[in-house]
Amino acid sequence: MNDILDFSLADLSPVNDDSEEAMEALWAGDLTVLSQHHTTPNGSHSFVLAHDRSVTWGIPGEPQLVAIAVARDLRQSTFTFETSHHATASFAQNWLAERGCPLERIALHGGDYIKPADDLTLQVEQQIQTSDTRYEVLDTYTSDDNPSEAWTLVNDSQATQAPVRLFYEEWNHGAGTYTMREGAFPDVGVAQTWLDERSEPLPEPPEYSDHNGAVVRARIARIALSRSAGTSPTPQTGLDAPRASAAVPVQRAVQGRLL
Repeated sequence: MNDILDFSLADLSPVNDDSEEAMEALWAGDLTVLSQHHTTPNGSHSFVLAHDRSVTWGIPGEPQLVAIAVARDLRQSTFTFETSHHATASFAQNWLAERGCPLERIALHGGDYIKPADDLTLQVEQQIQTSDTRYEVLDTYTSDDNPSEAWTLVNDSQATQAPVRLFYEEWNHGAGTYTMREGAFPDVGVAQTWLDERSEPLPEPPEYSDHNGAVVRARIARIALSRSAGTSPTPQTGLDAPRASAAVPVQRAVQGRLL
């Protein structure tokens, strides 16, 4: 794990007030870097995925993961600085990919990271990471208590049925693993009832049981094959020139479960 956080901004000025405020809102001493990527050869862009330890002392349920994107204009001696908080790493990676970071450069590998428990977890994570702007985030929650979990509630713009989706991550600290599952609901109220009661299994998306289910199973099979071959299942984005920033809802967090 590379826990050194240095954006090399000493000789640069923020391009606007938003960038200055975003930079000042972060305390490097509170952050544990989980993954980072810096473009070469000029180092014009930096992308960081970090755990914000200070959140665990704040409002319960707030998101603990922060994604950071920095773009430097070396000719003008200025920089832009953006941050976004997320409940799970896959949504943070999606946000960074939207700003030009190749997914394979910001993946979490080895070290002390908790591991995915199965291939379906990897499939659901890849779906999120490569979703572009498909998901509108409605709410998030993270808990380090029992159960140790994090979830992200979204509106799926591509879903023809049950468009409200719940991406639910649960950790097994004893085994050092976690699972990620996708649930489907007709509206936010039904999803909230499930979260409050937990009296039934998480309802699977309709496409899992129709003809698209074959696509899901095929993807899982490819992930299993890539793992057995020792290759990374994370798809490459082919990006290295960051795109224009898009407005992204800021969520809530709380977690020390990645480490």
